[in-house]
Amino acid sequence: METKIKIPTELSEISLGDYQRFVDVSEKSNDDTFIFEKMVEIFCNIQLMEVIQIKWTDVQYIANKITQAFQKKPEFKNRFKIKDIEFGFIPSLEDISFGEFIDLQNNIDKIEDFHKAMAVMYRPIIESRKDKYLIEEYVSSANYSEVMKFAPVDVALAAKVFFCDLQKELLSSTIIYLKDLMMKEDSESFRKEFSLQNNGVGIVQFMESQVEIYKNLEALQNCPYMTALPSYLLKSKSEISKIMRYNDN
Repeated sequence: METKIKIPTELSEISLGDYQRFVDVSEKSNDDTFIFEKMVEIFCNIQLMEVIQIKWTDVQYIANKITQAFQKKPEFKNRFKIKDIEFGFIPSLEDISFGEFIDLQNNIDKIEDFHKAMAVMYRPIIESRKDKYLIEEYVSSANYSEVMKFAPVDVALAAKVFFCDLQKELLSSTIIYLKDLMMKEDSESFRKEFSLQNNGVGIVQFMESQVEIYKNLEALQNCPYMTALPSYLLKSKSEISKIMRYNDN
């Protein structure tokens, strides 16, 4: 029986939820054959029993097409739709509440929880005029976290990069400011005056912590759409072909 398959060639054709499902499968299995089968099942939206009836050469072709989609750098979008609801990115990250910040920090670096971070960064647009818009007031990520599993994965991964960029800029400015203060002639008196000794943390330690956070952000920023994928998906076509031929023997 012939199986019709729609192969996603753009990240916009893959949902965040499907991406999360696939990453979860790939992290729990070392079986390349099974992972390739699950890739086709999840991203092409067909049953696993249908997948195993497909020729290996066709599975190889599908794997290459999906890999190519993930090798394209997604562009940031401040607005997108899920069915009839239009969502808008937080107009000003500098004005986010403490609750929004904590929910973002807790979920943005975990693929399995990233739909919760998306529910903080994007909320329904309640008023719009040309390029400007207002979004719903933030209450909890739970309000739209399940809906965000249907968000295009290109929107999600690009938003992650955008958020990391802004955080890096802010931290960079903070680190430069602290270094300038430390270079003052009266730096010793400054350290004593502004030391957070009551909390057991001085300005030097605080600056070091900011540098460490900056390094972590750089690492996080470098893995939004490529290295967030399992390593075998990033292999060249010839390497994938070798895997497929090996499994076929």
